[in-house]
Amino acid sequence: MSVITADLRNYPLYIRSVPTQNELKFHYTVHTSLDVVEEKVSAVGKALPDQRELYLGLLYPTEDYKVYGYVTNSKVKFVIVVDSSNTSLRDNEIRSMFRKLHSSFTDVMCNPFYNPGDTIQSKSFDSIVSAMMVQSS
Repeated sequence: MSVITADLRNYPLYIRSVPTQNELKFHYTVHTSLDVVEEKVSAVGKALPDQRELYLGLLYPTEDYKVYGYVTNSKVKFVIVVDSSNTSLRDNEIRSMFRKLHSSFTDVMCNPFYNPGDTIQSKSFDSIVSAMMVQSS
């Protein structure tokens, strides 16, 4: 499983992969999925000027992984990559994981010592991501 948070410029703010031996493959998958997120956001933005649904759902499946996306109102993107063989995760559970990530990200943003645009090094954010990864395995 891999989690990435990226800002408006698609600059990664946080990347976490488990297991670490396939980390480079996860990075490639996640970075290519940011383009898919951009396409979906621009397509939805043209259709509906008032976008309330932040969850983008399954961006695309590959042979090995399923890639899900989420965009905040401030255009920060979250991407979760899960193993295709993991059939226990349902769409509502992925949606819940994104809500937890968004809430934790909001807490990071509210920290007066965090500079927006810097990589996220919050221990509480990291522990929430770790708990989600353990829960989904």
